[in-house]
Amino acid sequence: MSETEKKEIKASDLDPKIFELFDEYVHSNLTRREFANRVSKYAVAGLTAAAIVDFMVPKYAEAIQIPMDDPRLKSETVEYDSPKGGGKIKGLLSRPANNSAKLPGIVVVHENRGLNPHIADVARRAGIANFIAIAPDALTPFGGYPGTDDEGKILQKKRSGSEMLEDFIAAYQYLKGHPECSGKIGVVGFCFGGGIANSMAVRLPDLGAAVPFYGRQAAAADVPKIKAPLLIHYAELDKRINAGWPDYEAALKENNKEYTAHIYPGVNHGFHNDSTPRYDKASAELAWKRTIDFFNAKLR
Repeated sequence: MSETEKKEIKASDLDPKIFELFDEYVHSNLTRREFANRVSKYAVAGLTAAAIVDFMVPKYAEAIQIPMDDPRLKSETVEYDSPKGGGKIKGLLSRPANNSAKLPGIVVVHENRGLNPHIADVARRAGIANFIAIAPDALTPFGGYPGTDDEGKILQKKRSGSEMLEDFIAAYQYLKGHPECSGKIGVVGFCFGGGIANSMAVRLPDLGAAVPFYGRQAAAADVPKIKAPLLIHYAELDKRINAGWPDYEAALKENNKEYTAHIYPGVNHGFHNDSTPRYDKASAELAWKRTIDFFNAKLR
């Protein structure tokens, strides 16, 4: 695809059905070839389906906000024990450089394809916000994120969901024991990670705060176990995930749980991920500001 053709494509010009198909592709319901074939029906005049597919897929290198070597941070790969999960799990640990105070911790949970560059970047953003953040890679048993999301999705589907949950709970315990951590810890997760954030709120009675972004909700029967305050982010156009919200909200209200929910108008699932056209800058920045403000209020 030429540079000229790239510049001609705008997310606002694409049929909304393309974003629905992309959601199916991202969640492994369509292969890349199937996605391209379906997209061709909705192609904009003068553009090929291949050009639209290339436009839709992540451009991680172009979207990094905080590089790995940012001098404001100490960022490194660490390994911790996850005996009920993958055994040994690696993750990115990021916190302010030259810090001498104990900091609140944040577990950053990736999507359904391992610790890709975007989620690693989100962990560094948490570090810049004066937290000690760990972003585990649930694909560690397969050698880690393989470099592409297509391969990552395949590998993650091979892992047990319950074991991956244990990996992120073990990351929470790792932070609990870290000498730079205050012991007050929250979790933020995206898509698959949003579901993990809800599940960690169920499993961990001393979790300080949970922030699921467009994640699968906890079962109503499990809501009484939740002790952590919740800040919940949804995308208005995300029919798949939003379908579970009314029952979840009813259970949260019935059990007098502390929660705040925001449904961002006119945006798609994945609106916080700035590496794809689903990204909505205004909603993403507002959601992240709310997230950091929430963690500051609940963990400090």
